[in-house]
Amino acid sequence: MSNTSTSSAERCLAILELLVEHDRGLEISAIARRLVLPLSATHRLLQALIRAGYARQDELSGLYSPTLKIGALGLRLLADMQATDVAQPLLDDLARQTGELVRLAVVEGGEMIWLSKAQGATSGIRCDSISGRHVPLHTTAMGKAWLASMPEDQAVDMVLSHGFHSELLGPNAVTTEAGLREKIRQTRAQGFGLNEQESELGLSGIAMLIHGRTNPSAIVGAVSIAGPAFRVDQQRLLSFAGPLRSVVEQLQQVWPE
Repeated sequence: MSNTSTSSAERCLAILELLVEHDRGLEISAIARRLVLPLSATHRLLQALIRAGYARQDELSGLYSPTLKIGALGLRLLADMQATDVAQPLLDDLARQTGELVRLAVVEGGEMIWLSKAQGATSGIRCDSISGRHVPLHTTAMGKAWLASMPEDQAVDMVLSHGFHSELLGPNAVTTEAGLREKIRQTRAQGFGLNEQESELGLSGIAMLIHGRTNPSAIVGAVSIAGPAFRVDQQRLLSFAGPLRSVVEQLQQVWPE
């Protein structure tokens, strides 16, 4: 494959990822600006995505948005994996037990992606989450747990390559390399990730990693429990560690390879 073809493929994928993050639609100028592409090249790539059925342009607004074909591919893959079928009953039980929001993420292609959730809160203030998006690594309990499983320099490089700015950024988020290294070491020492208003104001969470069934050194995903900070203080977060570990261990025994 030529360098030009490879570059075009990479640009198409970048456009798709951007459209998924802004599913209400973007103008072509916004797409070109965000991806630092010429307008002519952006138009050509968008037309290719439209012909393939992965994007569409609204006739009235002119905005470009993704189609459900992308989601259909993901659902087909998940159906083959059967990860959600295996995990959902365990997530539901953990949510009922803790009375808070439980989330599952998977590691895929060098990224961590939210996959499914279970809501345990039945009244009062409830947390919710965005599924199908990349997990910010330095501001979430899941992300920090994953970073702590890597060699420190590799983990730091992953965060620095994206920058400390994140779509989910709370008042206690780390903003320096020194602070990041300290968080990674703390997380590694305690054996799980904590999020104390680092991804969102008023949100606290705890997360543990899921290791591969036949390859324990491989990280295949993570499970977290999160709730409003006024209700889920550090003491209550730590009380979730036992039930969370039990669910993670069960998932490791049945996780599809």
